[in-house]
Amino acid sequence: MGYTVGSYLAKRFEQMGIEHNFIVPGDLNLVLLDELLKNKNLEQVGCCNELNAAYAAEGYARAKGASALVVTFNVGAFSAINGVAGAYAERLPVIFVSGSFNTNDPVAGHIPHHSLGIRDLNYQREMISKVTCDAVQIIHEKDAPYLIDRVIINALKHRLPGYIEIPSNIANAPCPDPVPFETLFKPPISDPKILQAAVNTAAMAINNADRPVILAGPNLRAYGAIDAFRELAEALGCAVAVQPSAKSFFPENHPQFIGIYWGSVSSPGCEELVDWSDMIIAAGAVYTDYTTVGWTAMPPDEKTVNIEPNRVRIPGYDYNGLKLADFLSDLAKKVSENDASLTSFNRTRREQEPIKPADPEGHLTRMEMIRQIQDLLSPKTTLFVESGDSWFNGMFMELPENAKFEIEMQWGSIGWSVPSTFGYALAVEPDQQVLSLIGDGSFQFTAQEVANMIRYELDNVILFVVNNHGYVVESEIHEGPYNYFKNWDYAGLVEVLNADDGNGLGLTASTGSELADAIEKAKAHKGGSVLIECQIGHEDCSRELLEWGTKVGAANQRPPMH
Repeated sequence: MGYTVGSYLAKRFEQMGIEHNFIVPGDLNLVLLDELLKNKNLEQVGCCNELNAAYAAEGYARAKGASALVVTFNVGAFSAINGVAGAYAERLPVIFVSGSFNTNDPVAGHIPHHSLGIRDLNYQREMISKVTCDAVQIIHEKDAPYLIDRVIINALKHRLPGYIEIPSNIANAPCPDPVPFETLFKPPISDPKILQAAVNTAAMAINNADRPVILAGPNLRAYGAIDAFRELAEALGCAVAVQPSAKSFFPENHPQFIGIYWGSVSSPGCEELVDWSDMIIAAGAVYTDYTTVGWTAMPPDEKTVNIEPNRVRIPGYDYNGLKLADFLSDLAKKVSENDASLTSFNRTRREQEPIKPADPEGHLTRMEMIRQIQDLLSPKTTLFVESGDSWFNGMFMELPENAKFEIEMQWGSIGWSVPSTFGYALAVEPDQQVLSLIGDGSFQFTAQEVANMIRYELDNVILFVVNNHGYVVESEIHEGPYNYFKNWDYAGLVEVLNADDGNGLGLTASTGSELADAIEKAKAHKGGSVLIECQIGHEDCSRELLEWGTKVGAANQRPPMH
């Protein structure tokens, strides 16, 4: 037996395609970190704190399909829970590992440090089990292979985080060698009889419709169904809309694409067409108060085929045990072409007018900022947008084919985008440009992780920090003095983080010409990330944010039902 518990775990990470693991050291995981370091195909990435490490792992999973996070007991793990919960909500398999107390302590009745001061030490696993699909404690090294493999299998199968707790005196204990990874995990398949029945029923409903539309949702990526969705869309030939959190899952230059379906803040003409349709084929869709604008844009069940990761709901029918990609691909072979909705949309299509350049010496506006960032986008760009008006600023930019778009709309934890951008940028090829659009309030939550962008010389990252002096999105939902905070010199912060060995670049833009100059400097900069502080007025927000915020705020304030 040449493996220890820690080196076994490292080997599994390597076999999953993970090349980096995000860590914060603590005394109860140090031996485990030593064991992980022995695998030269796995690089440890130390983050500034556990929350940032969890967000970074979440961003890495967006690019790689899975990731690993290693922290210490209680004080580390509890800090990381918010980021892991976000990965759960966004359907990203993060393997969450925590070092823990010596196995002799519970037997001796000891109360270890980094604990709640009680003798029952199972509570961490119990709490984390609520934000993972499987959570285990390894009490004996002989059980490690089974328990580690079980968590990894379940995380990959369900596309959700999994949790492994490894005591400090078990991490370097010998354990059996790993069996071949390809024998471990077999992707789930659909039940053939149920699949055939569901496809036939759905095809009949769709083929009987006069004006169907098809809607892409965020679960398409998590469950490997983006290509199958396009296959079905092209077989139907109808109008194709996407939910905001599925932007980039269908090419925006495709002749069938009609825009973002987001209720009253949809792309021009999109809401009207979807509402007019007599059959909505919703694939991987997620309906929340955010995506439905305060529950005002819920597709009616009686005219919707809801295709979920393991379930298909057709008016009058409900099928379980189906895989999203299987169903979409098989359905594509049964549907008849029907372009009625697309023909109708094209008759009244309202092309988006290009944004006119602003006075280059006038005060920088939101629209001028969007115009200049739009010009940066290429097929090799990923655009991150933070919660708030950055959602809307990014949502209506036109993505070139193959460009990517990243948003955390389900969990919506402000501050997510800085560490998530870092993790994502580590995962992708160096020529993949990663742009991140983030508000000043959100940036203050997780700003430290810019230091690691500098440390790892990620010159493919440009952060646009929108300094509009407050939580503008919160103000639009519900105004109050608590939506304002101390201003920072955001560009100046980069010099602090550079210290004596960094090569990050911080720039400030308060006019259009200053932003254009900053972008040119950012494109030429090498050896570190660039932060551009965009100074715009507090009231300069999108019309869509105003409308969305009003309706979401109204939904939040509905009186109790009696």
